[in-house]
Amino acid sequence: MVFVWFILAAAVTVYAAIKLSTYADVISTKSAMGGMLVGTLLLAGATSLPEVTTSLSAVVIDNPDIAIGNMLGSNLFNLFIIAGFDLFFRKKRLFLDASNSHLHTASLGLLLTLLTLVALYLRIDATFLGIGIDAFIIAGAYVVGMIIISKLPENKGVEAALAPEEEKEVAAGFSMTVKQAVIRFIIAAIVIMGAGTVLSIMGDQIAVITGLGSSFVGSFLIAATTSLPEAVAVFVALRLKNVNLALGSILGSNIFNMLIIAGSDVFYRGGSILSAVSDSHIFTAIGVTILSIFVMFSVVKKKSRSTFTYILPSLLIVMGYFVVSYLIFMGS
Repeated sequence: MVFVWFILAAAVTVYAAIKLSTYADVISTKSAMGGMLVGTLLLAGATSLPEVTTSLSAVVIDNPDIAIGNMLGSNLFNLFIIAGFDLFFRKKRLFLDASNSHLHTASLGLLLTLLTLVALYLRIDATFLGIGIDAFIIAGAYVVGMIIISKLPENKGVEAALAPEEEKEVAAGFSMTVKQAVIRFIIAAIVIMGAGTVLSIMGDQIAVITGLGSSFVGSFLIAATTSLPEAVAVFVALRLKNVNLALGSILGSNIFNMLIIAGSDVFYRGGSILSAVSDSHIFTAIGVTILSIFVMFSVVKKKSRSTFTYILPSLLIVMGYFVVSYLIFMGS
């Protein structure tokens, strides 16, 4: 019965995620907000709701490995998602049209991952008001980084040249207003939050039944299932040829997940949460760091002589994902 509930929750999550990305596309095309902004802030925050509920639930049941593994594993899986769909749509070479402004978000995500990696390696169990100092540093870097990004000029690049015709074509397919899209977006986000909670609970029970380690289950199984909204949102956004919405959703979700790591420490009463988890999470953090660099290279690279040279970064990301997953499994 556990597996039945798990599959049902996954199906509801996928359906709600399809609606989320559709409403987000309406908001981005019918309002002053662009695809990158909607993807990085609105869609990324909503699709990260399952990670929020999962990590907080894990902290409450005193399982910090699932909490941290879920966050880092979700970031790793998110990069795998964007690379996988890039390979799927390889003939269209959609990511050549990505705005260079995504480099700002990717750089912040890389910084937050490196800070987490250092915290995992040093394991300094220093706290203030019961919260780890490393959590304060990560949260502070997130806030400062988002303020800086919000003040930087957006480089629309190819998107700006294509926007008038494409946005009219996409917007014409939707009869709803921006207000209606926002209301439905909120409802879909609430549904995802509920389904994500069920996913995490069932995933934890599956971990007990199978006997797998908490760090592996958090980094692989639960991380993959709570990232279903990101996967569907990216697929729908790319089908709509809104590459900036897709990329912004993934990168924005990754930096939001790092904030959740810091937030989880607030509810953890055993000191610094990053000093209390398995060493295997270091492999995940290193993997996220390396794969993030590959993604940044894909955004910068605007020309490719052949399909192979275009998909090479994505191929490396996909292979890197499975290598890191194997290392997590062996170290858990």
